[in-house]
Amino acid sequence: MRAESRLDAAPRLLSPADAARRRQLRRMKGVALAALLVMAVVFATGFALQERIPAMAYVRAFGEGGMVGALADWFAVTALFRRPMGLPIPHTAIIPRRKDEIGRTLGEFVETNFLSAEVVRGKLETVEIARRIGEWMRQPEHAARVTDEASRAATGVLRALGDDDVRELIEDLARRHLLDPEWGPPLGEWVQRIIEAQAHHGAVDLAVDNIVLWLTNNKAVFDGLVSRRLPSWVPSLAHRLVDDTVYREALAFGRAVQAEPGHPARGALDAYLTRLADSLQHDPAMIGRLEAAKLGVFDSPRVRELAARAWDATKQALIDALETPGSTLRRRVTDAVLDFGGRLADDTRLQRTVDTWVTDAAVHLVSRYRHDIAGVITETVERWDPAETTEKIELMVGADLQFIRLNGTVVGALAGLAIFSVAHALLGA
Repeated sequence: MRAESRLDAAPRLLSPADAARRRQLRRMKGVALAALLVMAVVFATGFALQERIPAMAYVRAFGEGGMVGALADWFAVTALFRRPMGLPIPHTAIIPRRKDEIGRTLGEFVETNFLSAEVVRGKLETVEIARRIGEWMRQPEHAARVTDEASRAATGVLRALGDDDVRELIEDLARRHLLDPEWGPPLGEWVQRIIEAQAHHGAVDLAVDNIVLWLTNNKAVFDGLVSRRLPSWVPSLAHRLVDDTVYREALAFGRAVQAEPGHPARGALDAYLTRLADSLQHDPAMIGRLEAAKLGVFDSPRVRELAARAWDATKQALIDALETPGSTLRRRVTDAVLDFGGRLADDTRLQRTVDTWVTDAAVHLVSRYRHDIAGVITETVERWDPAETTEKIELMVGADLQFIRLNGTVVGALAGLAIFSVAHALLGA
């Protein structure tokens, strides 16, 4: 029949699965057609012999009913996909004519029955997502795979970043959050808090200790430090005496500061730091000088060049570490994945926390975007070509629908035989 030969038209490129479905559909169509021809033969034989052999009337009724059932179900199945024999019969070619409506109905069905918050929450609460992820991640080969994929993604991001854009972004962020705000008041407040907490005494002690140690080990530095400035007529012995005196006084002063927590030098330093903290917070001249010095340093082309080099070096170092399988960075990432996977697999509290996060996030996304998700189905079906859509659906379910034709043939034959037998028994020949 012409209606059944459409799938044999000019072939188009099919996937292996569709090609197998097409072969199965052709085979089942052949079986259904063969059943119809068998019933036609049975009917013809019974019709030709019923005059001579009255019992053949039952055979004729059997074949006649089988043909009617086969033809009726052929019409019903064919009407789903196209017009039977090309005739403009109403309510045929249902799928190509109502493709868009089918897509909308399918989208509504998915949205109502699969994308509801209750369905998603109920399903996710029984899946044990966190435990399964943890069991998977704690396997060394899986942890290595996570590291590989994360390294490829990070490397791709780093390579895709434009160096100029990154430098401009860093400069913009630094200027907005580091350079534009005044440094004086917060720095002065920070120094004041250090003084009030006497947290600077440790640093002062360390500095004095190092000065005393340096003086102890570098007496030769003082040779001629002062004496070379004396008149030439002063005896050389006096030169040496002056240098030794300066050295001893400097060393004695350092040791005195080192030994006495209340030494006047320490007090003078505290007083200076206190004045500095106050000036940084309240003296416009001091604040202005600090701001000018800050801008002078950070607006220097040399500093910008160093920043650019630092970014280039950091970027290349990260890429090298990410691309090298045995690098320290990748080993640490793998260890972190293994550790997290083990904790996720064994810690029930962590599992409940992660499962709650995942479930709440999924429910939120479904509740907010389920109409948009279902709309993808509707829009996709609307974009499909009606002929190709019909063929695709027929390939998916057509082979099973051919069993309807076989069942209709058998049921029609039995019904025809039963009707004829009852009528013959009640009404006679």
